[in-house]
Parts: sequence; C-alpha cells; structure tokens
Amino acid sequence: MANLKDLIVSRVRVKMLELFFTNSEEMYYVREITRNIKEEINAVRRELDRLLGAGLLKSEQRGNRLYYFLNKKYLYFQEFEQIIVKSTGLGKKIRRLRRKLGQVEFVMFSGKYVRGLAPTNDEVEVLVIGDVVISELQALMKDEEKRLGREVNYAVFDAQEFNFRKTRRDPFIMEILYSTRVMVLGNEDEFAHRQVQGL
Repeated sequence: MANLKDLIVSRVRVKMLELFFTNSEEMYYVREITRNIKEEINAVRRELDRLLGAGLLKSEQRGNRLYYFLNKKYLYFQEFEQIIVKSTGLGKKIRRLRRKLGQVEFVMFSGKYVRGLAPTNDEVEVLVIGDVVISELQALMKDEEKRLGREVNYAVFDAQEFNFRKTRRDPFIMEILYSTRVMVLGNEDEFAHRQVQGL
C-alpha cells in the first residue's frame, strides 16, 4: 500500500508531517514534537528548519518558547493534507480493510473532520457509499470514536440510493456535495457527478 514514506525519504519528516496534519489547529514547541514523534531533538530541529524554509510551517514566539504550526496558505497544503489523511489513522485503516468492508465505492471525510474540528449539528463527517458490511464499519468507527473521545457522525448509502438522492437534489446530499472534503476512496468527479434524468 502506498504511503508518505514512499515519497519522502526522511523518517523524521514523515512523522512530523503526520503530527502537524493530524492536529492541524495545534501549535508545538520543539520538545513537544520530540516527545510526540519519539525522535532525537537535533533531527527534529533540522527538519523544522527545512519545513520553515519551504514555507510549510510558520513559527511564533510565545513567552520563552518558539511554537511551530502549519501554514495553511502553503501552495501544496491541500495536497499534503489529502496524502496524510489517506495514509494515517482512519483513512489508512479503511484503505487497508477495504475488502472486509464490502463493495465500497466511495469514502469521503469532511473538511472539518480532516482538520480535527467537531461538527456542528448533524454535519456528516464520514460518508461511505457502496454495499457495506455494517458490522465491520461500526467496529472501525468505534475505534476512531475511542481515539477522539467523542462520537463521529457518519452515514452509509448504497450506490443506488446515493445516486437517486443526488439526481433529486436531496438537501442532505447537496450539503455534503457543496462542503469541503477529502476523498479517501473513489474518484472526486464521479462522486460529485449528478446524472440528469431523462438522458
């Protein structure tokens, strides 16, 4: 299975990218990063300098500590975010266990879920489309809820119902289609494409 280590040679950089992108609203100081990723402080400092120089990270002095955080205006921010979502955590588990989950056509994570933000009201955080083995999916989602310490709002549709609702411009589905998302499985264009009735 392809992951970030296939593209980036530095193990420390991979771990740091995973830390920052799976907690994209957080700020970290050097010793906090070394504790989280269990790597040597000098290696962490070297990678911080590289990521700062590239513009992916920013830094800010607070008291006597220098904090590092993601630069969300970085040119390839979304591309990194998508790679990391697919190669870590729930995204990685879903891709690895795809066969056990049944005939899954699409899996989508909402932008808020990806950035670690809690949903408002009944926003769907994870949408799964296909002929899904519900018990397998529930087990995965329970693990994720335990990790997050909260419930995850997820929805499951078979392909026929999902396409029917898209065609009818169902408000629930339209809200999902118009919001930010990361596709974990399936093609973005096929997911959003709406067939016009009568053609």
